[in-house]
Amino acid sequence: MRALAGARIGAVAEGLGRKPPPDLTRHKGWVGQLFEFALGATAASRDEPDFQALGVELKSLPVTPEGKPVESTFVCTIPLGDLESVPWQASRVRRKLARVLWLPFEGDRTIAVAERRIGAGFLWSPSAEEESALRADWEELGGIIGRGGIESLTAHLGRHLQVRPKAANSRVLRRAIDDEGLITETLPRGFYLRTQFTAAVLRANVHTLR
Repeated sequence: MRALAGARIGAVAEGLGRKPPPDLTRHKGWVGQLFEFALGATAASRDEPDFQALGVELKSLPVTPEGKPVESTFVCTIPLGDLESVPWQASRVRRKLARVLWLPFEGDRTIAVAERRIGAGFLWSPSAEEESALRADWEELGGIIGRGGIESLTAHLGRHLQVRPKAANSRVLRRAIDDEGLITETLPRGFYLRTQFTAAVLRANVHTLR
């Protein structure tokens, strides 16, 4: 992790035999996948922390030089069929955020991906106050989904967590329960951390590129 701090993405990619895309518009997860490969993440696409033996999840975070995240951070997909029956302690959100390795990198879209620098990574676990706030959002949003209100959810709901579509295109559908209790098909959804939350995490830890 320390070896990546200050390095340019292109140099890291070259050392691993990979070629950076010209931009991230159609390659949103590319940088995160590069970091996972460089650091030896083991979970791949399984629903487990990226570093299974350590119980650590890796989150790449594009930021401005001042340490402000430029976009919300994906946490996990939402199991639309059984979310209401899962307690917070066993939720995907809590499991994914229990121990996170944050790895910031330059998010300025005017800089070629290969030329962007990587910041100083740091380990983080939510404080009791942060976990309480995340749980409140999770319970509110999960309650709406459990009551069949999936289609009424917008990205404006939730103080720190938000729900947004998570699919490559509109043809990808998942089963859910509608407001009449019937099975319907809808776009997959995911939980995301708002930039205000990740900005606060960065301010309390490392938030500058080195």
